[in-house]
Amino acid sequence: MSISRRRFLKWFGAANLVLLPGNTAITSTNHHFDGYPDSGGVLYDTTLCIGCRKCEAGCNAVNELKAPEKPFDDLSVLDQKRRTGNESYTVMNRYPSKTDPTKPIFRKVQCNHCLEPACANVCFVKAFKKAPSGAVVYDASVCVGCRYCMLACPFEIPTYEYNEAFSPRVRKCTLCQPRITEGLLPGCVDACPSEALIFGKREDLLKIARERIKKRPAHYVDHIYGEKEMGGTSWLYLSGVPFHEIGFREDLGNKPALEFTAGALSAVPMVIGLWPVFLLGALGMTRRIDKTAKEETAAAVQVSLEQAQTEADAKLTQAMSRADRAKQKEIETAVKKALADAEPKKDETQES
Repeated sequence: MSISRRRFLKWFGAANLVLLPGNTAITSTNHHFDGYPDSGGVLYDTTLCIGCRKCEAGCNAVNELKAPEKPFDDLSVLDQKRRTGNESYTVMNRYPSKTDPTKPIFRKVQCNHCLEPACANVCFVKAFKKAPSGAVVYDASVCVGCRYCMLACPFEIPTYEYNEAFSPRVRKCTLCQPRITEGLLPGCVDACPSEALIFGKREDLLKIARERIKKRPAHYVDHIYGEKEMGGTSWLYLSGVPFHEIGFREDLGNKPALEFTAGALSAVPMVIGLWPVFLLGALGMTRRIDKTAKEETAAAVQVSLEQAQTEADAKLTQAMSRADRAKQKEIETAVKKALADAEPKKDETQES
């Protein structure tokens, strides 16, 4: 598939933005960010979750996503481990309980909206940004499709629209940014019937979580996942079992993503400087491939036409030959019949 001129110029422009003197598209990522004061977040208490998938349905509705193959009331999908996708910003997974096999444990998966997101740190065109609301928002209009964000995310959340040929986007949970700016709850929180999800200021949610652990120490693991992991996230979690038993990573540490990506970011200026050259070469190569493909296709079509014509001529010759033989046989039959008819008349003439 060829690259359109419009898309090429868009990529070229995006790459050159970071080459202009004084531009901070790269250098703006090389600092520590402690988060916006009073930013929002969600506290998810896994001990209250009943695995009903109502959060999935709510997310699907408010984001106007494509309906899944199986309806949301079909809980058989919980039998397999799932991850988020282009049309599913959040998914529910089920895990067996080691203490009571009759009571499985459920875990909701979606973007954690890190305080200092790895996706934003590695994005040299600022397609990802941390908003004051707590959400990590995405601007598809400046995205160049490098998908570095997918590699950088420690939670493996961003996905890519590979099936969209002309305008693919990176897709993930938005924390329902448009809704929370209007004073509404995120779709999943609003749909939860068991109050396993609570939306509010992150600092208030931490207080609620600590209070729950304090009141019921035997019920909860003494840890709030997301408080410090990767520098902290806007999604916070409580659990009654060790977090690794329900699919959480416990190897991330408390350092923000920037400390892991700074080395890679130092090479970005050189990469970006070569980006237009690479794109020009890719564009030329694509055009040459297209031209060669068209020429080969045209040659193949011509050969096919010539072969079909030859076969048609041969069939016509055969048909005419058969027709000539049939005609000749018909003439011979007619002559023999005429001679046979004439023979009795000749005998009658001789007798008279």
